[in-house]
Amino acid sequence: MPSKTDLEQYARILEQSDEYRILRKIHPRTLFQKNTEQADVRHGLVLDLETTGLNYAVDEVIEIALVPFTYGIGGVIFEVGQPYHSLQETRQAITPEITAITSITEEMTKGQSIDFTIVENFVKIADLVVAHNAAFDRPFAEKIADCFKGKPWACSMSQINWNKEGFEGSKLAYLVAGAGYFYDGHRAVNDCMATLELLATILPKSKERAFAALLRTARKDSIRIWAAGAPYEKKDALKARGYRWNSEGSSSNPKSWFIDLLADDYEIELKFLHEEIFGNNSTLPSSIISALDRFSIRA
Repeated sequence: MPSKTDLEQYARILEQSDEYRILRKIHPRTLFQKNTEQADVRHGLVLDLETTGLNYAVDEVIEIALVPFTYGIGGVIFEVGQPYHSLQETRQAITPEITAITSITEEMTKGQSIDFTIVENFVKIADLVVAHNAAFDRPFAEKIADCFKGKPWACSMSQINWNKEGFEGSKLAYLVAGAGYFYDGHRAVNDCMATLELLATILPKSKERAFAALLRTARKDSIRIWAAGAPYEKKDALKARGYRWNSEGSSSNPKSWFIDLLADDYEIELKFLHEEIFGNNSTLPSSIISALDRFSIRA
């Protein structure tokens, strides 16, 4: 069996040809880069959850992983701490479909429970919680532990312009493969480690570190525009542009299509709505969303 050094040499030789593409396996590591410049250190926390379904209101968490890390304000990831991982027994049955996705069976969760004291200790020191698809993870996380509510969140899936950087799709496995790696997916700790590895990479087009790009976007407030009263026949155009439907109307969140975007894109989006959807300059409700509420059910 060739040594690891030999295998790496073979890989480099293959990479010199246009006929081959090499994917390297992600191995958990405790150090990405030393803080040699004594930069101000912040504490991050990568979170991943596996659940019995997609609806936070009725479905339950069956697995949690938290991976703490330190970083500089410029987006350099330094050290990775000891992860916390736990399965959770649920009241609901774990369906074969969920087992096929997560590799978690009902038998595996029997008698297992999340230690929320540990979870709170991890979250307490975090300056930022990162999830790949935070819009899914944050409502579930806040449902099981209030400590997540007072923290700013960032989404490594939606808050980096992966398409502009030449990536196809935004699923974690696709992005990791596009960056030249692969990993054993669909388990929470592995997904967290893969997310960290992805964020440590240099983006191919902008040459910016992925985590720096994420921080830059996450620090900005979002504007949510409600396409209230949009004609029904325009729903496909709204969906194609990234609008989502809010089915639970309230005084602050109308029952309508909506989109979240950065302030830089606000005027462009209003122009689209006025010209392509409504055909007039009607006033549309909007609201400001910070990282403290973004991706939560409060936003």
